[in-house]
Amino acid sequence: MGGEPQAESFFLGIEGGGTRTAALLGNSRGRILQRLEFGPLNLKLSTDAQILTTFRQIRSAIIRYLPSSLSHQPFPITHSPFSIAVCLAGCRTNADRSRVRALAESVWPRARVTVGSDLDSGFAAAFGADRDGILVVSGTGSCVYGRHGARTARAGGWGHLLGDHGSGYWIALSGLRNAIRDYDRNGQIRPALRKSLARLCLNTPEQLIDWVAGATKDQVAALAPVFLRGDKSLLLQAASFLAMDCGAVARQLHLDAPTVALAGGVLQRNGNLRKWVTHRIRTMLPRARVILAPRESVTGALRLAGLHSVTPSLHHSAAASFPLTEQRNPRTMDLDNRSVSQLIDTMLSEESRVIPALRKNKRAIERAVNTIVAAFRRGGRLFYVGAGTSGRLGVLDASECPPTFSTDPDMVQGIIAGGVAALHQAVEAAEDDPQAGAEAIRNRAVGTRDVVVGIAASGNTPFVLGALDEARRRHARTFLLCFSKPINVSTRHSVLFFPTGPEVLTGSTRLKAGTATKLVLNMLTTISMIRLGKVVSNLMVDLKPGSHKLRARACRIVATLRGCSETMARQRLVSARWNVKRALR
Repeated sequence: MGGEPQAESFFLGIEGGGTRTAALLGNSRGRILQRLEFGPLNLKLSTDAQILTTFRQIRSAIIRYLPSSLSHQPFPITHSPFSIAVCLAGCRTNADRSRVRALAESVWPRARVTVGSDLDSGFAAAFGADRDGILVVSGTGSCVYGRHGARTARAGGWGHLLGDHGSGYWIALSGLRNAIRDYDRNGQIRPALRKSLARLCLNTPEQLIDWVAGATKDQVAALAPVFLRGDKSLLLQAASFLAMDCGAVARQLHLDAPTVALAGGVLQRNGNLRKWVTHRIRTMLPRARVILAPRESVTGALRLAGLHSVTPSLHHSAAASFPLTEQRNPRTMDLDNRSVSQLIDTMLSEESRVIPALRKNKRAIERAVNTIVAAFRRGGRLFYVGAGTSGRLGVLDASECPPTFSTDPDMVQGIIAGGVAALHQAVEAAEDDPQAGAEAIRNRAVGTRDVVVGIAASGNTPFVLGALDEARRRHARTFLLCFSKPINVSTRHSVLFFPTGPEVLTGSTRLKAGTATKLVLNMLTTISMIRLGKVVSNLMVDLKPGSHKLRARACRIVATLRGCSETMARQRLVSARWNVKRALR
C-alpha cells in the first residue's frame, strides 16, 4: 500500500547586506526555483519592523511565484518540510542571532531556521561545508574571514563608523575627502570630483555637504568605481588594507598556503583592485592560491539551509513565470552581429508593435480617463507611482501639466521610488520596498476623491503595489499600468495591461514598455484636460506663458481665436496679465 504521498522538501537561503538582500528558493532535487532581490538588510542598520517587512515580502513572493508544476503539491509550501538559512551583515553575536531567529520564526513558524552572518553564507558558497580557506570580502562593507579545521578567525567587519577599510564605502568617502581637500587647496575640480558631482546631479562641491549628510551607506559606496578609476593611490591603499587583514587571519589560523577567495561587489566588478589585492596577498603569502569566489554568495545560505548540491540554473518551468518584459525576444537574438542600419530598422520595427497593442485595449484607457475627469471635477488629484523608468515618465508627465494647462502643481503628481535622487540615477533597491510606497501615499493624504495610477512594466513592482494597496485602503480609485500580466492584482485594482512583448534588448523596459507608458500617460492627462475645457480647437488656451517662446505662442493663440493681429493680441494679454482665457473674453 502506498500510504500518504511524501511532500517535496524546500530550502530557502536569505542573504542581506549593505546594498541588497537576495533570496534563493530550492527544492530537494537541488533545483533553484526562484531568485529574488530586495533592498539592503544590515542587522545593525535595520529595525525589527524593516527586517519583518523583508521576510514577509519573501514569504509572499515564494508562494506566489512557485512554478505551476509545484503549486498543486498535496501540501502547500507553508506546511511542507521547509528549511531556512538567514545570513545578515552585522549578525555577529549570540544576541544578534537570537534576534534574527525570533523574527524568522515569527514569519515561518513551521520551518527549521539556521542563522548566521553574510560571511557565513559567503564562506559556504566559496568553500562548502568542510574545506579550509580565507574569504576576503569588499562590497558596501568589508571583512576577512577564515577557517582551519574547527578554528575560525576574522579581521574587519566593524562597520563603516569603526572600520570597513578597503570597502566601497571607505573608498568612496576617502575619495570624496581627498577630492574636497584638493579643491580647497588648489581651487580646481579634478576629474574624480567632477564625475562624482555629475553622477549625483549636483552643480557645485558645496552641495555635497547636504547630500552626504543624508546619504545612506550604500549610496555613498556606489561612488567607489569613480575613485578606483581615478585615484591609483587610493586603489593601492584599499588593496593593502584587504591584503594585510588577509595576512593577519592566515597567521591566526597558521595557514601557510591557503586558498583565498575574493568576494563582494567591489572586488568582483573592479579588475584593477582584484589584481592589486592578489599581488599584495601573494607578497605576504607566497604559497597562497588566490581565486575569485566561484559562486554567488547567497548560494552559501542555501547550503546552510541544508541544500548541499545546487544546480546553478533556474528550474525550466520557472523561466515561464518570468514577466513578459523579462523574456528574450526571438526576433533579436543576434543583435551583436547586425549593422547599425539593420539595428535601426530592428528597433523601429519593434516600436511599431506598441500602437496596435494599445489600440486593442483602448477601452481600458477610456475608462481610466473618465475616472480621472470625474475625480478632477470633484476636486480630486491624480498620482502616478513608479520605479526607475516608469517613475521618471510619471514625474515627467506630471511636471508638464502646470505649464501646459495652468494646473495647480498638486493636481497631478509623480511619485518615484527612491525620491528625487532616482530621477538622475538608478536607485534599484528602492523598488523592492512596498512599505515605502505605502508611506508615500500616506504622506500625500490620498483619499476618496483621488486617483492613483501605478506604473510597473513587470506588473509586480513591490513599491508600486504597496502604494496602490494603501491608496485602495484609503478608498481612492486605483489603476495598474503594466506590460506583463500581473498576478492576483485585478481583484484589487483596475488593470491597464498592454502586451507589448519582449524588448529588443532583454529586460530593457525603457524601450517598448517605456514608449507605451509615455503614450498612455500622454492620453490620460491630455484627454482629461481637453474634457475639462482647457483646449479650444487644438490650441492650449490655459497654458502658462512663462518664457519668451510661450508668450509668443500665447499671442498666436489669441490672435487666431479672436481674429486680430498679434500686436492687438499682445495688448489684450498684457491687460489680462498674460492669462490667455481672460484675454479671449
